[in-house]
Amino acid sequence: MGSRFGALLVVLWLAGPVPAGAAEPATEVDVALVLAVDVSLSMTSDEQSIQRGGYVEAFRSPAVQQAIRQGLVGRIAVTYVEWAGMGNQRIVVPWTVIAGPAEANAFADQLADSPPRRSTWTSIASAIDFSVGLLAKSGFEPLRRVIDVSGDGPNNQGRSVTKARDDAVAQGITINGLPLMIREPSGPWDIKDLDLYYRDCVIGGSGSFMVPVREREQFAAAIRTKIIREVAGREPAPLVRPAQAEPRGNCFAGERPAVDWD
Repeated sequence: MGSRFGALLVVLWLAGPVPAGAAEPATEVDVALVLAVDVSLSMTSDEQSIQRGGYVEAFRSPAVQQAIRQGLVGRIAVTYVEWAGMGNQRIVVPWTVIAGPAEANAFADQLADSPPRRSTWTSIASAIDFSVGLLAKSGFEPLRRVIDVSGDGPNNQGRSVTKARDDAVAQGITINGLPLMIREPSGPWDIKDLDLYYRDCVIGGSGSFMVPVREREQFAAAIRTKIIREVAGREPAPLVRPAQAEPRGNCFAGERPAVDWD
């Protein structure tokens, strides 16, 4: 008996330790959601503060918390990312599973405790690519994968935004948008019809939609509405309705074709 037990110990020792969580299945969630938020210099400190407050308020909202509980699985995975130019993305709140008010409020508290920052350039393409990578390595088993892009200007650095969008959509990822149109265009990269740009150049995938924000007072309600739709997975009515001879967004509005960023 003693020799057999000793032999078993030797085998276990040679095999080495079992990796933590190696036998655990991936956590199933209704949606894996990347909140990708623009912090480029075109966003004023006041706008950033209002925007951050809108996300904090949304996750503290009973309506959002109820939408999460009413999902097929009853929980979501979410991460909050700030982005600006190429290679300039920062995870503010890492992947977090939210299944009820306690987790939702904790996510909001962590977000509120991290002050927003500002940086140069606006690379929506890089933000999408970075978000795709986060979804690929999340460790979750989502019924849907969604990237939520918010910003106040067009892609002006990195590869073409339509290429980044199409690559993400080809992987079954949905991209939604929150174009911020509070101020009149004044900078060299600003465009007037940012909602059309987001519609035609940024969002894509099954059930994709956008919620344009044109007034400061709309921030909190727009973010809350958008997150509820993303969590619930409903097919929304189009917020920018097509019309005969309606203008299309210029997907190269902020890009410089003469420079190959790829």
